[in-house]
Amino acid sequence: MDAIGFWRFGLANTAGDGWWDRLMAQDPTETLRTVWNATLFTSGDTQIRLNQIIIALLVVVIGLWLAKRVTRFVTGRLMKVGKVSEVVADTLGKIVYYLTAAVVILIAMQVAGIPTTIFTVLGGALAIGVGFGAQNLFNNLISGLIILTEKPIRRRDIVEIDGMQGKVAEIGNRRTRIRRTDGIDVLVPNATFLETNVINWTLHDAKIRAEVAVGVAYGSPVPKVRELMLRAAEEHDKVEIEPPPEVLFTEFGDNTLNFLMYVWAHVQAPLDRQIIESDLRFRIDELFNETGIVIAFPQRDVHLDTMRPLEVKVVDPPAGQK
Repeated sequence: MDAIGFWRFGLANTAGDGWWDRLMAQDPTETLRTVWNATLFTSGDTQIRLNQIIIALLVVVIGLWLAKRVTRFVTGRLMKVGKVSEVVADTLGKIVYYLTAAVVILIAMQVAGIPTTIFTVLGGALAIGVGFGAQNLFNNLISGLIILTEKPIRRRDIVEIDGMQGKVAEIGNRRTRIRRTDGIDVLVPNATFLETNVINWTLHDAKIRAEVAVGVAYGSPVPKVRELMLRAAEEHDKVEIEPPPEVLFTEFGDNTLNFLMYVWAHVQAPLDRQIIESDLRFRIDELFNETGIVIAFPQRDVHLDTMRPLEVKVVDPPAGQK
């Protein structure tokens, strides 16, 4: 008995009577052909066979792999030529991939002979599930597409939201990653940027206004104070010439003459504004010290009731503390 005959004989004897015996009684090649063409289920007049399912799965796997490779190539080329921004290229790449994936799935269904009508009930159930269980998910997905399209925020923008300031590091499908000034990454749902007030310091350009407040002692030469504050601003290499720095005499305070200086500067990081303001304060303090202008501090005048003589007593310290 040859090997094929032994294989057929052994399986036939162990399978028992029935369809398995008839299947094993066939030639191995015929058995594989029978299994390959086996009908898994029937939808109306359409029979879904095993070979159709396997071919459809191969079409999906290969199609999605090719779609991802083509999307990466197209995105890379768009960014390399420099005609579109990184955000736009990424958005176009995602749209192309999702559309290609949908086409691949439809082609796979046609190959498998699966009619789309069988998904009618499934689609209705899925819609109910989405309505009750995935509202936040789809809300963030749609918000992400709106953000990438309208661009209220972009990568490397400096934003402030819910009292938190940082730079936009990544805009994802469902959430945006913000890198705070202390180096901590915060993941913010995309819907938050459309539902709350967001301060974008660099939406149109990287130029923002910084301010420095100074209070000097009464009797200080006011024109000289203004001159020195403007000089400190003009010496700083990051302060813009246009619009020019401006110094305002804001008020006569309780203890000080108050001045406020506004300057415009380009920023590239969330801390740049604070660093510029700190540099200006250092320089103003140095210039004031050179010219004798005093940065005032709170003072109080104490008035004694002298309508009657003041009583003055000299008291000896307790014993042992002399």
